[in-house]
Amino acid sequence: MDKQYYEGIGRRKESSARVRLMSGTGTFIVNEKEIDAYFTRFGDMEAILKAFQIANQSNETYDVTVLVNGGGVTGQRDAVKLGLSRALVKMDEELRAPLRHNGYLTRDPRVKERKKPGLKRARKAPTYTKR
Repeated sequence: MDKQYYEGIGRRKESSARVRLMSGTGTFIVNEKEIDAYFTRFGDMEAILKAFQIANQSNETYDVTVLVNGGGVTGQRDAVKLGLSRALVKMDEELRAPLRHNGYLTRDPRVKERKKPGLKRARKAPTYTKR
C-alpha cells in the first residue's frame, strides 16, 4: 500500500513542478536524480530547502519527489520552491503564515515579454542610422 503524501504544484516562467511530500528518511529526488545532482548551481539547493527551515521542519524526516519540466534552471528552481511550500501548507495549515511572510507562497508573475513588430526583441530596436 502507498504512503500518504501531500502534493503541491509550483510554476515560474515556463516551468512547472509537481512536488510530492511524504514522511520518510530525507531523500529528495528531482526527475529521478538526487537534488544535488539536478540543481548544481551554487545556492539553488539551499533556496529550495530553506522552505523546511522557515517551517521549522527537518528535511531529514520527509521524502520529496519532484517532476519538473519546461523553462531553465532558475524557473525550475523557483517552481520547485513554490510546489514544496504548497505541499508543506497542505500537510500543516499552521505553516501558511511563516511561509507567506517570507514570500514562499507567492507565484512570481513575471514572464518573457512578447516580441513587437519592427523590433529585434520585445524592446530592442534596430540600430538607428541617419544616412
